Amino acid sequence: MDAQPASEVITAIITILKVPKSGGMNTTKVTVVRWLKKVGDRVRRGEPIVELETEKVTYELDSLIDGVLIEIVARDNAEVPVGEPLCHISHSEPPHRISEPRR
Repeated sequence: MDAQPASEVITAIITILKVPKSGGMNTTKVTVVRWLKKVGDRVRRGEPIVELETEKVTYELDSLIDGVLIEIVARDNAEVPVGEPLCHISHSEPPHRISEPRR
């Protein structure tokens, strides 16, 4: 008789996109103006995914990798400090499944 796994754990490599430190500006936080992508959308490296605003400028932030937007951490109109997460992007490779044996 084949042993059936009691549960499965899915692992994936995830990149956390954070608010970048703006070169030369003393920005401490940004406001999320709007998301250009939604959860589940595929994103490409260099593709704009969110519009951010500082006290002086509005700009689009690009994805750092090819992948899938799996979670938006900072919603529209949220104020987010520099260095804090905006979203999570799963790398393009399919998740690797690990079966755990029954106990």
